[in-house]
Amino acid sequence: MSETGPSLQRPASRAARLSAIEQALATHIITSQSQLSKILIDEGIAVTQATLSRDLDEMHAVKTRLKDGTVAYAVGRSVVASEGEDVGERGEAQMSRVLNGLVTSVAAAGNLVVVHTPSGAAQYVASVIDKQSIEGVLGTIAGDDTVMVICTNDDTAVFRSDWLLSLASK
Repeated sequence: MSETGPSLQRPASRAARLSAIEQALATHIITSQSQLSKILIDEGIAVTQATLSRDLDEMHAVKTRLKDGTVAYAVGRSVVASEGEDVGERGEAQMSRVLNGLVTSVAAAGNLVVVHTPSGAAQYVASVIDKQSIEGVLGTIAGDDTVMVICTNDDTAVFRSDWLLSLASK
């Protein structure tokens, strides 16, 4: 374990590769396939240019012009954040619209955040959280009416608990 938290380990599978590509596109400004390939290699995923090209096509990744004029890959309606930038205003606004009607309570417990929803809504709420690049959040687990958000540490869980509550209260 590093000082910044646990490192993500992925199996050598197509699904894991696609997930790594999606994560890289969500957390970095990727301007070329060779840049993306280097990021994947750093994660232990070696991929040919042809396979990477097919993967990007299958994911419907497109090159789009960012506010600063840079042309970078993006997937679907995702908001490409600057290096080190968290969810961003647009992502927070989208999350707030969803969470406002679906979150009934939020509490931190150790490095976990427990989010309660009406019956049947937890998987949708978890999906909304998972689709954002949220610093300090490793992922979610959802049941029928409860989402567990796994954070890198206890302090992050307290911060994200307060943050999610504020988004749900807007």
